[in-house]
Amino acid sequence: MTSRTIHTISLYIMAPAYIAAGINHFRSPEFYHKIMPSYLPYSYPFIYVSGVFEALLGVLLIFKKTRNFAAWGLVVLLIAVFPANIQMLVTYIHENNPRLWVAIVRLPLQLPLIWWAYSFTNNRNNRKYQ
Repeated sequence: MTSRTIHTISLYIMAPAYIAAGINHFRSPEFYHKIMPSYLPYSYPFIYVSGVFEALLGVLLIFKKTRNFAAWGLVVLLIAVFPANIQMLVTYIHENNPRLWVAIVRLPLQLPLIWWAYSFTNNRNNRKYQ
């Protein structure tokens, strides 16, 4: 299997994953509300707006003409939601939540997710996949 084929397969895994994650903001907003940093007002609008962006960027990632924009948008989104991942860890520690391991894994997982999204930008090393 060529690296181009693997890259294409990863695209068709990534796009639906973000679409599903964005839709999940509307199906389970309570989950996201629990991990919102307390210093952010209006948490539910943030939850819904981030869900819209996550799903929309997932859709835009599919199309060559919008892929670069979507990939950069996902990089920004992943950085923007990082405080929620930290809050999730803090909350789970305080609650003695049995799923603490999920919160611990989410923090370093952000870096490969950012790299993965970045791999679909029109950078010099990636033009052969566009």
